[in-house]
Amino acid sequence: MCKTIDLHTHSYCSDGTFSPEGLVILAKKQGLSAIALTDHDTIDGLELFLEAGEKHGIETICGIEFAALYEGFHRPEIHIVGLGFDRHDPMLLEKLEEIRQSRDDRNERMAKQLTAIGLPVSLEEVAHNAGGEIITRAHFANVLLEKKLIKDRKEAFSKYLSPGCPGYVERQFLTPKGCIEAIKNAGGAAVLAHPTLYDLDMTQVETLCKELISFGLDGIECRYSTYTPAQTKAVEKIASTLGLFPSGGSDFHGENKPDIRLGKGMGNLQIPYTYWEDLRTRCR
Repeated sequence: MCKTIDLHTHSYCSDGTFSPEGLVILAKKQGLSAIALTDHDTIDGLELFLEAGEKHGIETICGIEFAALYEGFHRPEIHIVGLGFDRHDPMLLEKLEEIRQSRDDRNERMAKQLTAIGLPVSLEEVAHNAGGEIITRAHFANVLLEKKLIKDRKEAFSKYLSPGCPGYVERQFLTPKGCIEAIKNAGGAAVLAHPTLYDLDMTQVETLCKELISFGLDGIECRYSTYTPAQTKAVEKIASTLGLFPSGGSDFHGENKPDIRLGKGMGNLQIPYTYWEDLRTRCR
């Protein structure tokens, strides 16, 4: 029987609901052979995650999911997953501190803007709701709803937290090159995550990949929870044509994405261990 893995998961250190150890326990229960923790722009959960892997006897892989702004086409936000890197690498830690400072500034400005329009929200309240280091617009929406300042989460985004709305502050992004270089310098493999989610056709995805390869891109997610069979086939073709290693993951978030199961996606996702074996050859 083929050993299966999951190379794209999130804990409560970013926007998931499981603890790092909880992910490991669930992965073992699901019969997975290995799992990567790829929280958004943070590695805070990795130490506990790796310790849990040793404790529960399952292979655990250092991971991260970087967000970057691509300047081509309609300037989409793209995500680069790093796998198998040294989590103590100085350049990586420097990039993460840069992201943290930018994120903190953005969150403080959003709290002030919401308060100024009659929706009093403190950064402390939002941080408490988030539970971890990563605060997103969803956490602002949660607090607004808890304080009965809006009638539902949809109103939070349609009126206050989306681009052009009075509570919105634009994010500052790393460049795709900066993300990939940070991963590669730390000895990891760099993978383009879920390329079907960027509102690009497959010709544009291929163009994007060619540029990212010039920065050191190693792989692309060929199996992902929301892909149709046709999308899987198309992404696999791009990987084969450009010499990229296939990767895959569920993008598990626990209760924040309740229709997605760890290692199984929406029911039939299977990521073979060979994906990690190949990607690991790009790690040092």
